[in-house]
Amino acid sequence: MFESKVRSEQTDLLMEAVLRLESVEDAYRFFEDICTIPELKSIAQRLEVAVMLRDHVTYQEIARRTGASSATISRVNRALIYGADGYNRVLLALERDGKLEAQDSRAE
Repeated sequence: MFESKVRSEQTDLLMEAVLRLESVEDAYRFFEDICTIPELKSIAQRLEVAVMLRDHVTYQEIARRTGASSATISRVNRALIYGADGYNRVLLALERDGKLEAQDSRAE
C-alpha cells in the first residue's frame, strides 16, 4: 500500500474532490477556482516536462520548448525515477485512453 508523505484529512478531501470531476470542463472550473493561474500553468508545465523526459528529450531542449527551469526539469526527473510513480501512472492512463501518444510511437 502506498504511504503518502502529505496525507491528511485536508489532502484526502482534495483527492476525493479531484476524483469527483466528471469532465474536462469540470476540471477547468475546479482548478481555476482552487489554483492561481501561475500555479495551474506550473502544474501543466511539469506534466509536459514529464512527457518529454519519458521521450528522452534533453534538458536543454525541454527548457527551450517549455520555458521550464533546469531546477524544475530536474525535480520532475527525480519524481519520475524516485517518486511515488504518480507521473508514470497518469501518463500511462492518458496513453491508454488515447489522450497521449504511446511512448514507443513518439520515439524518433
